[in-house]
Parts: sequence; C-alpha cells; structure tokens
Amino acid sequence: MSPDEVAAASARDVMSAPDAAPAPAGAIGRQRVFALLGSELGTTFRRWRTIVMLVALMLVPVLIAVAVRLTGAGSRGRGPAFLGDITGNGLFVVFTAITVSIPLFLPLTVGVVAGDSIAGEANAGTLRYLLIAPVGRVRLLAVKFAASCAFVAAAVLAIVVGGVVAGGLLFPLGPVTLLSGDTVGLADAFGRVLLLAGYAAVSLLGLCAIGLFISTLTAMPVGAMAATVVIAGVSQVLDQLPQFDAIHPYLPTHYWLGFADLLRTPIVFDSSGQNLLLQLGYIILFGGFAIARFTTKDILS
Repeated sequence: MSPDEVAAASARDVMSAPDAAPAPAGAIGRQRVFALLGSELGTTFRRWRTIVMLVALMLVPVLIAVAVRLTGAGSRGRGPAFLGDITGNGLFVVFTAITVSIPLFLPLTVGVVAGDSIAGEANAGTLRYLLIAPVGRVRLLAVKFAASCAFVAAAVLAIVVGGVVAGGLLFPLGPVTLLSGDTVGLADAFGRVLLLAGYAAVSLLGLCAIGLFISTLTAMPVGAMAATVVIAGVSQVLDQLPQFDAIHPYLPTHYWLGFADLLRTPIVFDSSGQNLLLQLGYIILFGGFAIARFTTKDILS
C-alpha cells in the first residue's frame, strides 16, 4: 500500500472509529485532529522521498568534515563562514553545515514537503477522503502545516546530528572560541548549537506557510514545489541588491544568516526576535491566504 493510500485509509478510520462513550463535540473534533496529525506525520516520515532528503542533509556536514580532513582546506581561510575553524574544533562542522544549508539545501527540501502538502493529495485523489474525516478544511490545513514544521525540525536536526558525529570523529571537541573572542566550555557550546538549530528552523516557517498557500492553488505538486523554491531563491537575490534596500527587512530570507549574535557573549536576541516576528507575519499572512483559498475551493473539480 502506497503512502497516499495509507493516508486515505487512516482518514476513513478516523471517520468511522466508534467512540467508547459519548463525548463533547469539541473533544471528538480534537481527537480526530490529533489522529489525523499522527497519520500525517507517519505518512510524511515513512515516504522514501522524506527519508532520502533527511539522509542527504545529514551527509552535508559529513562531506564538509571529510573534505577538510583530507585536504586541510579549513586551515587556509577559504570557503564559507566557520570553515577555517573546523580543524581546531569539530563543533564548527555544525556551524558551517547550517550556514551552507540554509540558503539552498533546506529551502529545497522544505519546498518539496510544503508544496506537496495539499497539491499532492489533490493529485492523488485522496484530498476528498481527508475532508470526509471530518476535521474541516481549516483543521486539515493546520495539520498539513504542523507536519511541514515537523519536517523542518527533523531536517535541521539531521544536519546537527551529522555535524556532531562527523566533527567528533574527525576533529577534537573542546571549548569553543566565539565570535566575540570569549571562550565557552563544551556544554555551553552544545547549547549554542541547539540555539543555532532553533534559529534555522524558525527561519523556514514562513517558507512553509508560503508553500502551503501555493499548494492550495494547484493540483500539480511539482509546480507548487518549484514555485516555493523559486520564491526562496528570488527573495535571497533581492536581499543582495542595494536597489531594494527598502524591502529587505520584509523579505522572508532576510534574517536567515543573522544568527551571529547567538555566537557571542553575552547572547543578543535582537536578530532572533526580529526573525521570529517576520516569520510569524508570513505564517499569518499566507496562512490566511491558504484558508481563504482552500475553504472556497471545489475539490471535486
């Protein structure tokens, strides 16, 4: 049975499962939503496509670490940020891998998952079964968005795990010298890694909302995926052009690489707060667009 058939069967099970005892309508609705969310998460992370993308992301820091180990390129000060620090401390493999992955690899994988969220169901003919559950269209959108966010967390975690393992095996681990010049212990350094991972995950939530909205516009998942990735790319290009300075703070990708303050002592959360507000704005804006489109969409056409 394919993942899409599993999702349809799970939706029918949610609809037909008898209640052991009478329960308030709100409680029944929440139970169905949680059941559908569990089914959606299971379907998402059982797909070979998802597994392959997570493995590919985990290999990014591994390839960086192996390349530096074999060539010593990190000691010559060339390449992306933090690359020159890897030979002195393996934790910088994580920092380098996240810096490399945020502009391209993470948006690419997020675009695939978010763009496929509704369009994939429509293309496979399972969308009507999910709506019969019944959980309602808005709740279905919320479940799809939550599944996309879960994938974002898993994607960033895959990079962190790959970086810590590869960095620990190939290079020494110890106190880390931060951008401010202060040196922190290994435990504090791991805390900075988690903060950086959280920053990267939050940075992609706006793109999830954009992808979800685009996915409601079409029944062609490939088109929705491509459009989501293209928007991320165009935003990054515009962010590099001084002629568009006025809109830079409002671009979804503007703060993607603004995590430097997390690697200083004391930690400054100004960029993190601005990034969180920006992503929240995109979630509200494009989430509203998705709701407006999806609640009036004829799924039988």
